[in-house]
Formats: sequence, structure tokens, C-alpha cells
Amino acid sequence: MSKEKQTPEEEIEVTGEQINVDTDNEETTSTVDQISELEAKVSEAEDKYLRAHAEMQNMQARYAKEQSQAVKFANQKLAQSILPAVDNLERALQVEADDDSAQQIKTGVEMVYKTLISALEEHDVRAVGEAGEAFDPNFHQAIQSVPADDDHPADTIATVLQKGYVLADRVVRPAMVSVYN
Repeated sequence: MSKEKQTPEEEIEVTGEQINVDTDNEETTSTVDQISELEAKVSEAEDKYLRAHAEMQNMQARYAKEQSQAVKFANQKLAQSILPAVDNLERALQVEADDDSAQQIKTGVEMVYKTLISALEEHDVRAVGEAGEAFDPNFHQAIQSVPADDDHPADTIATVLQKGYVLADRVVRPAMVSVYN
């Protein structure tokens, strides 16, 4: 009996409950969507954080490498400035000294030359390019070529016109050489 005759208030209550249930489903769906959106945002923020952290580590490693390179090759300009003086001292030592005063001057020049060479070697600057070595375009600059023979194979240094120098593994000045061809 109660099914057949319902008062309008009862109908409204039943309909209202149904509406409330539907509203709860919408709210639940809306909440699930919000949670999904927030999880996606958290995941995106976490990804951005990890990428930024990795970039910072890469920058620190790159900076440390650049610093070590700067320290390693800090003396390059100084070496380039001193090398012409070393060349001039070598030329002065090639001159023959006939009398005692000239010999004393030559001895003094030799002492200065040895001091400069030892200072360069102390700072990891060393000479490259000697006659008889294999020609290496990384360290030598061929100025002229000389015909090869049985005693002198091709692609070896015939004479050194000007010594070359390297600092650690970087060429400060290539050796100017003539090469057997």
C-alpha cells in the first residue's frame, strides 16, 4: 500500500536521496580526477627536479674540468713569451769563443740558458723535434723537404730549424723542421 500512494513529500525525499547519491558519484569522480591531476603534477615536478639536479651535477663536473685545464695550462702564455729568449741563447751558444773573455761570456750565457730550460721543464714545458725522429704533424711543422736515401727513411726529420715545445700535452710552438721525403 505504501508503494501505491506516496505523498509528495515522500516522493521528494526519495528523489532527493537519488539526487544526493548522483551528486556523491559526481563528487567522487571529480575527486578522483583531481587526485589524478595532482599525481601528474607531482610526477612532473619530480621529473623537473631530477633533471635540474642532474644538470647541476653536470655543470659542477664541467666547471671542475675547466678549472683543472686552466691550472694545467696557466703557464702557456709565459712559455710562449720566454721561448724567443731561449732561441737567442741557443744561437749565442753556437758562436765559437776564441779568447778567455769570450769564453767567460759564453759560460755565463750557458748558465742562463740552463736555468731557463730547467725552469721550463719544472713547469712541464719540454722541447720536441730532433733530427732522426719520425715526423708528426701534431708536433712538427715541415718547412722544406729533402730527398730520402737508404740511410734516411722517408717521413723522418732531417734537420731542426727551430725547436718546438709542448706544455703537458698541448703544443706551445711546433718544431720547424725539414723532412726526408
